[in-house]
Amino acid sequence: MAVSVDPLVVGRVIGDVVDMFVPTVTMSIYYGSKHVTNGCDIKPSMAINPPKVSIDGHSDELYTLVMTDTDAPSPSEPSMREWVHWIVSDIPGVTNPTRGKEILPYMSPRPPVGIHRYILVLFQQKGQLGPVQQPASRANFSTRFFAEHLNLGLPVATIYFNAQKEPVSRRR
Repeated sequence: MAVSVDPLVVGRVIGDVVDMFVPTVTMSIYYGSKHVTNGCDIKPSMAINPPKVSIDGHSDELYTLVMTDTDAPSPSEPSMREWVHWIVSDIPGVTNPTRGKEILPYMSPRPPVGIHRYILVLFQQKGQLGPVQQPASRANFSTRFFAEHLNLGLPVATIYFNAQKEPVSRRR
């Protein structure tokens, strides 16, 4: 039996959040000067503001970006899986989310305990989505159900990073 070395499989992103897919678009993500790669560590203090995301897709295509925490409130008991942090739709290809429609405002990572996986999933739209209802709650969101509901199909790109609660600095 072959052992998978795909970081999305090893990190259980494929399985917990999305189904197996073939990436067809390049997506780059930066928090400040830190380039986000699959499985890298990002300090929550670096991720207070939304990341810079660039999409190399086709200029005549539209994309939807979803960011979730699959390990809320704790990796050992993810009873709120997935916690949705950000949703942007109608992003023109070869641009970034600032050109799209923000459905749910960005919420920075705030892992209370343990190491959490934060996943950014990009879908190619079949056309303009029009009005999209904001989720009733950030807790128990399902990227799969959201994509199915909006007829988005499988992802075209996915990147995830890890984050954990930072120690409180002691004041002297």
